[in-house]
Amino acid sequence: MKILITGTAGFIGFHLVQKLIERSDDIIGLDNINDYYDVKLKFGRLLETGISENRIKYNKILKSEKYNNYQFIKLNLEDKKNIDALFKNEKFDKICHLAAQAGVRYSLINPQAYIDSNVQGFINILEGARHYGIKHLVYASSSSVYGMNEKQPFSTSDNVDHPVSLYAATKKANELMAHTYSHLYGIPAVGLRFFTVYGPWGRPDMAYFLFTRSIMENKALDIFNNGNLERDFTYIDDIIEGLIHVINNPVTMNNRLPDGSSPTKAPYRLYNIGNNTPVKLMDFIETIEKHLGKTAKKNYLPMQPGDVLSTYADTSDLEKDYGFRPRTSIDQGIKKFVDWYKKFYHV
Repeated sequence: MKILITGTAGFIGFHLVQKLIERSDDIIGLDNINDYYDVKLKFGRLLETGISENRIKYNKILKSEKYNNYQFIKLNLEDKKNIDALFKNEKFDKICHLAAQAGVRYSLINPQAYIDSNVQGFINILEGARHYGIKHLVYASSSSVYGMNEKQPFSTSDNVDHPVSLYAATKKANELMAHTYSHLYGIPAVGLRFFTVYGPWGRPDMAYFLFTRSIMENKALDIFNNGNLERDFTYIDDIIEGLIHVINNPVTMNNRLPDGSSPTKAPYRLYNIGNNTPVKLMDFIETIEKHLGKTAKKNYLPMQPGDVLSTYADTSDLEKDYGFRPRTSIDQGIKKFVDWYKKFYHV
């Protein structure tokens, strides 16, 4: 089985590769290694999978120095010509598409990056799936699509037609695009709405990472909406377990759309993948303080544009269809992250 995994210099993609290379599958990882956040962290992840910085060249497939069944290519999703050539030459069986321009707040600053990567890039992946016989497409959506929905827990049957950030709008667009291709060309496709993933090797723009760094450097934490926020924090190992369950089991025909209304003949599904247990932001900060052994200075600020008050995943469909249920507590997950942070940054 040959699998394309996009975003393998990223947080989730890196962890997925680490797990899948233990199997007999042939895996090609793709990433453009952009500078949205510190590329040293991205190169650190790649090095863990046997891809050294000084060997990477654009559009050249590079074999891992550690694993015989893993190769990497540096390539932009929006580079249609070379994406098409990659599909034609490699003849993938499955795709796990995790690459995207991430971040809600950054979408206020650089909206074009989201159109290029998340829309143009995704259509290139869908075209590859269409023309080269992909047997299963799994792709990353986001809990951000729920916007300011007040009904909780969030369910895939909820209306998500009113996003409050461009990032969320592009993820909703991905779901619609994937359904269209699934319906027209019979591509089995599963979209996973991720809920606030955290853990070792995580993204430095995420709150838990910023909080940890600020506490270690004796800087005040910027706490938005005066701390009155909740998130369904989900530990990375749980996310990867759920992802692998889905990758292993392609979907078949569905008799209804996620909102339970119009019939569809597409082999298409949407699932929430989260911890199913929202945590108050201030409790989360206290857990970080506990494992760092330091008390944070706090700078309370108003709500940020594009942010949401609370996220809470209804994961019953994923549990029913795949037997998946997260197991890692916030206390366990934060301890593992703090241990990694101290080791990686030598503090």
